[in-house]
Parts: sequence; C-alpha cells; structure tokens
Amino acid sequence: MRITSYADRLLEGLERVDFSGSMKDMQRNWIGRSEGAEITFNIQHSTSNITVYTTRPDTIFGVDFMVLAPELELVNEIKSAEQTKAVDDYITYVKSRSDRERMAEVKLITGCFTGAYAINPFNGKQIPIWISEYVLAGYGTGAIMAVPCGDERDFKFATHFNIPITNIIGEHFNGKEANPTKDAILENSDFLNGLVMRDAIKVANDKIEAMGIGKRKVNFRMRDAGFSRQRYWGEPFPIVWQDGVATALTEKDLPLELPHVAKYGPGPEGEGPLANITEWVNTPEGKRETSTMPGYAGSSWYFLRYMDPTNKEEFVSRKASDYWNSVDLYIGGTEHAVGHLLYSRMWTKVLYDLGYIGFDEPFKRLVNQGMITGKSFFVDGAIYSDDVIDKVIFKLQSHHSELPFPFVIKYDGINLKRKEIRGDVRLRNAHRYLDSNGRFTKSMFESYCEFEINYIIDFDKIFVDWDSQNKTESGEPYLNGIVIEKMSKSKYNVDNPDDMVEQYGADTFRMYEMFLGPVEQSKPWDTKGIEGVHRFLRKLWRLFFDELKGKVWNDEKANAAELKIIHRAIKKIEEDTERFSFNTAVSAFMVCVNELADAKCNKKEVLEQMLILLVPYAPHIAEELWHELGNAGSILDATYPTFNPQYLVETTKEYPVSINGKMRTTMNVALDASAEEVELLTLANEVVQKWLEGKAPKKFIFVKGKMINLVI
Repeated sequence: MRITSYADRLLEGLERVDFSGSMKDMQRNWIGRSEGAEITFNIQHSTSNITVYTTRPDTIFGVDFMVLAPELELVNEIKSAEQTKAVDDYITYVKSRSDRERMAEVKLITGCFTGAYAINPFNGKQIPIWISEYVLAGYGTGAIMAVPCGDERDFKFATHFNIPITNIIGEHFNGKEANPTKDAILENSDFLNGLVMRDAIKVANDKIEAMGIGKRKVNFRMRDAGFSRQRYWGEPFPIVWQDGVATALTEKDLPLELPHVAKYGPGPEGEGPLANITEWVNTPEGKRETSTMPGYAGSSWYFLRYMDPTNKEEFVSRKASDYWNSVDLYIGGTEHAVGHLLYSRMWTKVLYDLGYIGFDEPFKRLVNQGMITGKSFFVDGAIYSDDVIDKVIFKLQSHHSELPFPFVIKYDGINLKRKEIRGDVRLRNAHRYLDSNGRFTKSMFESYCEFEINYIIDFDKIFVDWDSQNKTESGEPYLNGIVIEKMSKSKYNVDNPDDMVEQYGADTFRMYEMFLGPVEQSKPWDTKGIEGVHRFLRKLWRLFFDELKGKVWNDEKANAAELKIIHRAIKKIEEDTERFSFNTAVSAFMVCVNELADAKCNKKEVLEQMLILLVPYAPHIAEELWHELGNAGSILDATYPTFNPQYLVETTKEYPVSINGKMRTTMNVALDASAEEVELLTLANEVVQKWLEGKAPKKFIFVKGKMINLVI
C-alpha cells in the first residue's frame, strides 16, 4: 500500500477537517514530515561512504560520532581487525531483540565502536563510527550523525562511552544535558560562526549542494504497508497464480467469496488457513492466493456502501455519493488514530483520484469518546506463613459478601500467575482459583481456598491484595489500594450492564452513562451515582401520576412562568445535545423537572414538550408516558419543540428591600414601574410595614434595576 505517495495530501487534508488538535497531532507525528538534507561522509581508508539524513545541517560542525544500524552490510566492510570480535558479539546480541524492543527501551544504552572513522566533509575532522541498536536499518538511511550538545540521546550515548563533546552553541550548553535549541548563535562552526542556528540551516544546505556532497530532501516517518494477512476471515484477494505470475480475476469471476469450512487452522507450510482448502485453492486458471486482506481493507471504505446499498453494478453510484458526500460525524476511539483513520483517508483519496467519488476526505468531523474506567483493588501484606523459609501457605476465606474482586498475589511487585514467572517462585495448587493473568475473580473464587508458593528467597517480598478480616501484628487491617484502569473483561473489573438494567432499567443506565462526564473524557464507573439518575426518572413519573391520586396530568393552559421553565429547558438541552455535552443536558433535565414540580405544573402542554426532548436520553419512559397522555403513534414521529425566546423575556425584577441599610425582604416589581408606583408597593409590603411600626419613612431611595432602601 503506497500510502507514502499520499503523505503530503494527508497532511494538507488535516487543515480541512474538524478533528481535535490532539488527533491531528497524532496523525502529523505518524506521517512525520521533515525537511532536511542528505549528506555523504567518506570513510577513512575505504572506498565506501555513509549517507545520513538530518533536519539540522546547521549542526554539522558539532558531529562527534556517527552511529550505524548494526545490521547494515557496511558494518562488516569497515570494522577494524581489533574491533571485529566485539562488533560480531554485539551484532549477535542485537539479532536477539525485536525492533519494538530496541525502540521502546530508551533508557538502555548499548553500542560498539567499529574501529573506523568518517571524515567531516567541511573540515576533515575524523569522526568515530559506532553501531547501536537504537538505529534501525529500515528507517532513513540506517545511519545518523550524532551531535551530543544538541540531542539528548546522543548526549547520553557520548557520556556513557566517554566520547568528547564539541560545544557549538556556547552558553546554551551547560555540559549536563543537551539543548535542541534553534536560537543559539553558532560557535566553533567555521563559515557558520555568528549565525543564529535557524538561519544557518539554509546557508548550510546551500553549501552542501554547492560542494556536491548532498542535497535537500523531504523525508517521512510513515512507511508503506504490506497488504496481506495469513488468516481466514479477511477479504480474499481476487488473484490467481499462473506459472508464478499474479493474475487478476476477470470481472465475470467477481465477487470472490470465502468458502464455508467447519474447521480452520494454519496452512501446511505456514500459509493462511485457506491453503488447507485445496478444492478452493486449485482452479483451472491457476492457484488462488491464500493470504487475505487486513482488517482495514474493509473498514477503510465500507461507509460508502450505505449510500447505495442495493446497487448491484458498483459499490456506490457517483450520483449517490455526490448527493450524500462525506460523513458529517464520525465517533470513534483514539486507538484508531493512525490505523483505520489514516488508511480510510488514503483510500478515499484513491477513489477520488480514480473518479469514483467527488470528495477526498471521508469524515468532516471526528469526536473521540473517552474510556469507561473501573476499579481494581489491592491490599499489601502476607496472610499466613508456617514459618518455613522456602514455603508460604495462603489461606483465604470469605467472611463477608462484598469482596474486592479481582485481587492478586504479588512477589516483588510482580503478579504471580499459574505458570512459573521466575526461577525462585512457583505457585502450587492454585490453578482452580486464578485466571490466566494471576487474578482471583468472583467466578473462580470459592468460599475457602488454600495454596502454597515454593522457592521463596525473600519472604518480605510477598504481598497479597486482599480485604479480609486478617490483621497485621499491630492490629491494623492490610493496606487497601485502588487502581483506576480501563474497564475490560481482561482486567476482571467489569460491572455487567445487564445487571444494572435489570435493577434500574435501561433508561436509567443510558442516562447515567451520559451523566458521567464529557463524552471526550475518560470517566470512572461508580454504581453509587446511578441512584441519583434513577430518582430523577421517578420524580419525572410523578409529574404525570401520583402513587395515591393516580393520574395528575391535565389539559389546562400553561401560564407564563411554566412556559418560561420549559422553553429555558428547550434552549439549554438543544444546545447541549448539538455540542455533545450530554452530561450537562441531563443536568438541565433534572433542573426542569424540579422547577415543574415546585410550580406544581402537571399540564400536558408543557409535559409533552419535555418528553420529546427526553427521547434521545430515556426513550422507553418517554414513549410510555407519551401514550399515557393520550397521543397516537410513536413519540419518535413527534415534532421537535421549537424554542421561543419571547417566553424568556423578563417582565419583572426581584429587588432587595433594605431598611436603614440592612436587607429585610425582596419584592418582584414590573420593569416599567415608576418610582412613585414602586414606593406605594414597598409601603404596602407586610414585612416593610412590620419594620416601620406605623411610622412614615424619612427617606425613600429607589435605584432602578438595583435596589430599594428606606430610612426611618
């Protein structure tokens, strides 16, 4: 899959879509576009040379060593006789490690000097050539020029192997850590001396090209992808092999479908499972390809089929795709940021280039939903020992109903599993109680279990995560700890939704999920909070039916105050729903129901509109109450309420009323009332009359829109 051919367009397209900044950064970093130069270094006493790619040609005079990928053939050509054994031993070590391990362990510093030297093309300086596992042959040219004063990894490597460091950035380098700045004025850099580093990049590039020792180049971190898998359940390739040549099936032979099989396993020579089905593989035209397409083959473009699902001639007609265009909203997790999403964007551009569709970005807007997290419980402390140094007996017994499942046994901070995990630790007689991750789960645990750990070197390293009634010597319970982690079946911290629905109903469960927090954020699951949402739905029901009186809703006309409540809710909930702020929308529902209950509003005119608003959040109770109001048909077909701003226009204002500077009461006064009218209303107020005690006020002060004050 030549996705690198689309790298620039994939970057440009990010400017035209509504993705989060973090999502765009993840894609940009994965594509990894960089502008720099390729520079060729000759090797002393050799006809070979080394080409490196660098984004910082301005640092050329700070190169103190070079590092090659150990697997390059060049290594064997240039290694000196004195260093041959050391180099060969190091290469053997590197071959035992995967690329993932080599890149992941950034703190591990390993390497070996080859005994050879490169020549700096500008000043003739000898540069020692090393090999190290952190340089990969498949990335760039498999070689780097190391500038320790400006790159932290190079600095640590140089410090570890006592390689002298050249300072080309003056006071910006303190000798204790590298500084990747571009703002320093260059020193010890020949023709670049006195230039600011970012300005020196162009000067260095011009010189490199003028001398014929390199050229400007744009590089990408992203690599093309192998487009096949050895599995059964992927889309089969419409390819047959004829005398070793891959040949596409003719259109009349399409679609090529997977055969139905009762059992599948690896092919006889490591191929995919399809290789076992000889009657499918062997055809008169040749042997079918037994590898299948990867998962992202279908997931990259299946959304297009929804536009024209019954079309038997093509995946989608141009007329249909022009009508529907790209997807308005795509909700998905960040785990697909650089896999499915990137390939879907590329696939859409390919189809656009071929003229099958008229848009080159699949999704206009992307929203990443956060994870639901759960709790895992941990308690440190050995439960029981028979005082034999090399054996610990654990006796665990259920004393109460709410145990902190799952829990684990640890040795030296590592979860013990059924299998031996190190030479000095082995679990015995525990297989009935633990899952494959070494966790005690509710489904596996019995009321009592006993097992032993043999070959313990250090008894003090044994810890148990357990909330039992056992006590330490001081009489205190074992230390409880709670870890918040992704809710997952593999971690045995899942609360079964079926149990929640059975206890509280689907609407409560649904609304509580939305109430947990913003959709983009990860949220901890806590069943205690679900009670509040359940109480809200019961309070909503009581606006329609009373437990003693039965039906309480009526057909009376709503007054201004009641219309104000519902239209304030319409505005808030519609706005929150549009921007996916479901948690604040649920809060708005709760406020609305409380206000209607306080106003003793049971009027169908108001309640109907609230039910329609509620449908996306609690569809079942909304549908049922809709019919209880005497409506025919489904609430899903009802017209969505229209917000009318006139109902929120304030006609009165609540004024604080003070007597001798101290507030004694409040009054609602019409906004257009005159000072004389306000004074008459104030003097007639019961609370004011009480404080006046029959006296006339010496002074009446009215500040429109702010306050009322009487001086007596």
